[in-house]
Amino acid sequence: MNIYQLFPRLFGNKNTEIHFDGSKSENGCGTFSDIDKTALNALKNMGITHIWLTGIIHHATAGETHPDITKGKAGSPYAVTDYYDIDHDLGTFADLEALVNRIHCQGMKVIIDFIPNHVARECKGFEERNFYILEGQEFAAPTGNGYKEFPAKATGNDVFSPTPSINDWYDTIKLNYNERDTWGKMLNILKFWCNKGVDGFRVDMAEMVPVEFWQWAIAELRKNYNPILIAEIYQPALYQPFIDAGFDYLYDKVGLYNTLENIMRNGQRADSITQVWKNLNGLDGKMLRFMENHDEVRLASPHFVGNASAALPAVALSALMNKGPFMIYNGQENGEEAIGALGYSGDDGRTSIFDYTNMPKHQLWMNGGLFDGGKCNDEQKKLFGFYSKLLNFRNSSKAISEGAFYDLMWCNPWYNNFDPEFVYAFLRYTENERLLIVVNFNRNECRDIQVKVPEDALQLMGFQSHNDFGMGGFDGEHVQIHLAPSEVKIMDYDSKENVSL
Repeated sequence: MNIYQLFPRLFGNKNTEIHFDGSKSENGCGTFSDIDKTALNALKNMGITHIWLTGIIHHATAGETHPDITKGKAGSPYAVTDYYDIDHDLGTFADLEALVNRIHCQGMKVIIDFIPNHVARECKGFEERNFYILEGQEFAAPTGNGYKEFPAKATGNDVFSPTPSINDWYDTIKLNYNERDTWGKMLNILKFWCNKGVDGFRVDMAEMVPVEFWQWAIAELRKNYNPILIAEIYQPALYQPFIDAGFDYLYDKVGLYNTLENIMRNGQRADSITQVWKNLNGLDGKMLRFMENHDEVRLASPHFVGNASAALPAVALSALMNKGPFMIYNGQENGEEAIGALGYSGDDGRTSIFDYTNMPKHQLWMNGGLFDGGKCNDEQKKLFGFYSKLLNFRNSSKAISEGAFYDLMWCNPWYNNFDPEFVYAFLRYTENERLLIVVNFNRNECRDIQVKVPEDALQLMGFQSHNDFGMGGFDGEHVQIHLAPSEVKIMDYDSKENVSL
């Protein structure tokens, strides 16, 4: 699975002149119709297999919801006002159904958000018993006193106080799963969207909902439907219980993402990656890997490394290390920088999900709707080529999609002309495809290294001895490799071809 997180409001917006805190009419807004056959064909050719349509369910927006409980002019896509309706900025239900059909006609699948933990304060379809009521207390929004709510309800991020702070999810109310009626309502929402042709759900903050609900709901859902279920989850202690409950995949944020971020930004050693897969206790194939999404800082942002190309070793490693799904966020493949404050979200290195805005680098690739990169410079074209090559390699390589993993770091210490501070090496293999993958995290220096491949690794790959290995650059027990700064090399024994991403 190669997932493309696509935010329709951003993806199709062709407006290049953006006003701070601007309205939809001032700043523009993408629609379902902008995601046409040309756009989808371009994504498919890039190697995308699944499209996560983000922010399509009807949510709180300025003009429709009281301003004291709305974040930004466009509003938070995670403050749902009606689970059975779509964001009117994007088009009609018929437009969405046509888009789902277009995606399916391209041979790709559709994933949408399911937000089970909280709803907007002005949400339809629920009663007081579905919330945590703060009896005798009046809600006070941190943005003003114009919105009246009595009795107050607990805020979405587990704030059981009538006075949430500006940093809380004050625009939302937490759902009460002690009430069995809530269980039934949420299951019916999942069934509704399955009937609309949706192939899967990225479940927002799944860990904030009791695992007992998931055990019941997923079992009920799978009686008639078989959607892909991806849990946004940040507590490793809950990984196994949520897999046991029926989730197909879990976010690998606190493990691999955070480790790679620390390597690139804080000088953490490359060999610290080994501890990530050890901590997973065999759940590697159940983890969704990514280096960008709507919650994380853009790789090209000055808040991260400030250079999209410098982050590519981390991108490649997260895509190639295991057989679970890999995801990119729209604009990532074009080096979107998210520079400057555009409204509610401020200058935080993220493309705002609360404001009507655009993605300038993405617009160059979009090229007025041609989606051919016609306005991109050579650096952007090279970046896009990297992602296309990486994603298509994932699709074509059985060693990546189905093969085993072998970490080579234990047998490649510093003194053996290796560099575990900046270099990470591993094997991916099946019976018919055997790969050696080496990554250089150093952005400024080359590395000329010797990678040792031990006897037990050779035997696992089906070789009798080092003499049978015979890979280019092989010398005794070692493979000689030259790595340019930020380079990723894939050495394929069976095809005798070496791929440099």
